[in-house]
Amino acid sequence: MLFRFREAQAADLGILDAGRSRRPKLITSETSIPACEKWRGQVLKEISRKVSKIQDQALSDFMIRDLNDEINKAMREKHMWEVQIRNLGGPNYMRSAKVYDEAGREIQGAGKGYRYFGRAKELPGVKELFEAQSKPKEEKPLESRADLRKQVDAAYYGYNLDEEDGTLLDYELFKEKEAFDNLLKQGNGEVPEGWEPLPGDKGDGEGWRLPTLDQVQEELVERRRKRLLDKLG
Repeated sequence: MLFRFREAQAADLGILDAGRSRRPKLITSETSIPACEKWRGQVLKEISRKVSKIQDQALSDFMIRDLNDEINKAMREKHMWEVQIRNLGGPNYMRSAKVYDEAGREIQGAGKGYRYFGRAKELPGVKELFEAQSKPKEEKPLESRADLRKQVDAAYYGYNLDEEDGTLLDYELFKEKEAFDNLLKQGNGEVPEGWEPLPGDKGDGEGWRLPTLDQVQEELVERRRKRLLDKLG
């Protein structure tokens, strides 16, 4: 009974040997920074061991793919432990882009996203992908002025034949009549109260009569005079 109590107390303090218990699947359930550190170290050992194993020449392509998937899965778990450690107030292991194992050796190929380790880079399809990425991209030469002129015709400068043969003008008249008919259909066709037809809109043949500048100024002065009289009166 005392042994179980001491074991539970050690687990709460985070000093329980990681090898004596299973790593929790729900990472956020672990609230002890030392325990999170130990589980992270255990994951790093697994990653280091599998990265060394994936170099084995005796492995088949299927085994290499499965092993590479396991390494990527372990890398994601390591990242989650680092997030939990940071959230609990511990050190931030995510500052460095490089990943190191327990012995301080850098794990080649580790980083963000899905990665290929060891012989996984030589798998069919993966090797071609790396070769395509390593090739320099061919820059397309800029088009010369002569090439641009080949694509320019009379329509670019506005010399269309639509207005000359009357096609565009007929189309504009048709659209104007269509819009006018739609406007008439929306109402009863009667002139609203208070509206007066402008000269030229009565259909009596009389054209537009625009006021001169003197007439406009005289009208404005007359309006100001009326407003002043209304205020004084």
